[in-house]
Amino acid sequence: MLTASDLEINVLEFRQRSFQFERLADYEGTDFAVFSRTETENEQKFRPQLIHLKLIVPQSWLVYDEANDLLAVSKDGSTAPVRLMEPVVEVKADRPEFSEQGVGWRRAPGPSGSFVYAPAEFADLVLSPDGFAALGIA
Repeated sequence: MLTASDLEINVLEFRQRSFQFERLADYEGTDFAVFSRTETENEQKFRPQLIHLKLIVPQSWLVYDEANDLLAVSKDGSTAPVRLMEPVVEVKADRPEFSEQGVGWRRAPGPSGSFVYAPAEFADLVLSPDGFAALGIA
């Protein structure tokens, strides 16, 4: 399993975006890693807004993809998934439920207008006010 120091020096690629590691947090007996990204909503708008994205992943699902020099999500915690090149979709236009890297995901509105992604099997647990608080998502 990757340690916090492994996570701090690498980025996680998810939805064709790079996410930076923020913290590890234990919630309901599972160690989760929290990643974040800030991006511009739509650069073609006169005054684009900043969008804050959070990604919650069980720590045991994270692997280092040496060939691509980045972190990836793998349910077995050891096999780097095949990277697929897909077009980037604006966050607000993205579906709230989808599959990525062989895992079902959900996206939900988070605190302070952020968007939070979590594996579907943990979504009911972590995509809630109690989950956000326990994982330090403000």
